[in-house]
Amino acid sequence: MLADRRSVPIRLKIVCEMDTCDIRIVLVEPSHPGNIGAAARAMKNMALESLVLVNPRQFPHAEALARASGADDVLAAARVVPSLTAALEGCGYIAATTARDRDQYFRVIDVREAAARLVAEARNAPAAVLFGPERSGLSNEALETSHALVRIPASSAYAALNLAMAVQLVAYEIFRARGAASPPSTPPAAPLAGAQELERLYGHLAEVLEEIDFRDRTQSGTHLMARIRRLLQRAELDQNEVNILRGILTAVQNRRRTAGGAR
Repeated sequence: MLADRRSVPIRLKIVCEMDTCDIRIVLVEPSHPGNIGAAARAMKNMALESLVLVNPRQFPHAEALARASGADDVLAAARVVPSLTAALEGCGYIAATTARDRDQYFRVIDVREAAARLVAEARNAPAAVLFGPERSGLSNEALETSHALVRIPASSAYAALNLAMAVQLVAYEIFRARGAASPPSTPPAAPLAGAQELERLYGHLAEVLEEIDFRDRTQSGTHLMARIRRLLQRAELDQNEVNILRGILTAVQNRRRTAGGAR
């Protein structure tokens, strides 16, 4: 009986902290309904509720329901959306899973570090973890929406992880991080800028670069905006910082118009 009494406050503490987190598990174009069901079960095991499906090949499906095995409520509440933009609407911090060892542009972190960051950022705004199609993984365009890539190490003899297994590993680390988390001792930072606001910034920046004839001077001459996007993603801009940058761009445009009128 003493052991039971000791366990109660610990369990309640974890549940209370978990209720403050909004972390979306986003499956991009999953091709097998069984994996969707198994992912829902993994989420239910680890107290995650928000499942988003981007263009699933088959859903709803009897096999998804069978593989969910008790996580019917997670499947029933799953959002099915036509695009990644819709899936990430309102999100701040975004992590994308990858099989890449390293990348010259993206920051690559391990699962435990990503989980801790997701839990911390979810206090300010919804956070998301992206999982790509079983055969191909996430496209470069999808990776570019994220603040960091999450790589799950596996045996070099057989490094390919099943989609549901990858969700299970990430969900476990999130569960672990949420249980170990303590209330922040300092005021939270400003929420990170959402994907739509960042796209507006990138579009505005491309417009200004075109106006001032700032070109990519490399041999191919085609990768300037991609490099700038990745640089700004590593900076992890909050909404105030995006507003400052867009204000600078607007000021540059206004000054050029004024100077052109004077001439």
